[in-house]
Amino acid sequence: MSTHGHTHPHDHGHDHPHPHGGVRGFLQHLFVPHTHDSADSIDDAMEASAAGVRALKISLFVLLGTTILQAVIVAFTGSIALLADTIHNFADALTAVPLWIAFVLGRRLATRRMTYGYGRAEDLAGMFIVFVVALSAVVAGWQAIDRFVHPRPVEEPWLLVAAGLIGFAGNEVVAIYRIRVGQRIGSAALVADGVHARLDGFTSLSVVLGAIGVMLGFPLADPIIGLLISLSILLLLWGTVRSIGARLMDAVDPALVGRAEHALEHADGVLAVRDVRLRWIGHRLTGSATIEVANTDLHAAARLAAHAEGHLRDAVRNIDGFTVTPAVATRTGNHAH
Repeated sequence: MSTHGHTHPHDHGHDHPHPHGGVRGFLQHLFVPHTHDSADSIDDAMEASAAGVRALKISLFVLLGTTILQAVIVAFTGSIALLADTIHNFADALTAVPLWIAFVLGRRLATRRMTYGYGRAEDLAGMFIVFVVALSAVVAGWQAIDRFVHPRPVEEPWLLVAAGLIGFAGNEVVAIYRIRVGQRIGSAALVADGVHARLDGFTSLSVVLGAIGVMLGFPLADPIIGLLISLSILLLLWGTVRSIGARLMDAVDPALVGRAEHALEHADGVLAVRDVRLRWIGHRLTGSATIEVANTDLHAAARLAAHAEGHLRDAVRNIDGFTVTPAVATRTGNHAH
């Protein structure tokens, strides 16, 4: 990373990927929240984990209640589109369990074997969520194809309208809650779980369209909608895969790196900043940087490094561990504070 002096303009670009054009890009922009890595959030690791677990508990019970109501209506109607939606809702409820376990594991202290702790369990849980979403989409798609081969009348289509609205309401409430908490604590896995709930909510509205088609005398609308649900889930899954995969590859939002640089550069006694590195361990950050100072006294340089680290923690609040290494500047410019 290049050296930054205090006269350097702090217009840090946000060069993260945006959704591409076309159908997938449109759907991605519509359903998946566009956000930067969280930094204005909970600065205490235990409090952040507790907030994540609380979000999972509440959303789990909401989705299980929604799933039970829809399953009862499936028994009365025989709708394959509603069955597909119910499967998704149940899968979404189950994904809270491994993520819950990951949050609990993340609280464990680092050991000589796991020197960075257990925060990565959260990212592994995110990959499990991706697998469950893909599997549920495949199962629902298979059921829809089977209904084409073996048609079965849909009974009480007006119940499907009610079930679809119930599914949408339950999932959207859960989605908003999970996404907001996930962004606040910096958890890509929890945001991904919220996106999953949001997708299921909109597929519930698709069930309503299938029911309307049946009432208008087009019974194939039900399996067609069920198949479209499965295809749309698989299409949108790529965005979640990229998000979780980026965390596993230690990717961070460049704007977050810029914020860290800005905070360090404006600490008293710091002439320049270089080699800023950040990585996510679950929903917490760790990293390092080198600061250039004019003072050759080791104790004074160490104090400046400690002061710069405190400045950084004030700006980027969800950092657990950050190492600031002082180095004597080879040349100094006009760096007024």
